Amino acid sequence: MLLVARLGIASVFFLSGRTKVEGLLTIKASTYALFASEYALPLIPPDVAAVMATWAEHLFPVLLVLGLFTRYSAAALLLMTAVIEIFVYPAAWPTHLTWAGLLLPLLAYGGGAWSLDRAVPCVLRKV
Repeated sequence: MLLVARLGIASVFFLSGRTKVEGLLTIKASTYALFASEYALPLIPPDVAAVMATWAEHLFPVLLVLGLFTRYSAAALLLMTAVIEIFVYPAAWPTHLTWAGLLLPLLAYGGGAWSLDRAVPCVLRKV
């Protein structure tokens, strides 16, 4: 169950991240424009938000697929989901609730048996 949750939610965020870049990780000009208009946040400058979101949508899904630092990655993506829900697309709550439904078990239980978290010392797995 946890493996399916990891792979499912990782694909959502990773594919979204891929739409924001050219090549490996070169952020598109259109991404910066999008964060200056439609994705504008109240406290974070658009160029900073664009970089943070793009990197988050690449890093945390990869960590989830590997099952490495699963709880940290799930927490980061859950926070990102909350920001999107509150500030960007408040009417998309059914979609965001679905994302939260996949992220919350990962936050609560970690990566599961099929994860690299099993190889990380207990201190990191318990947080």
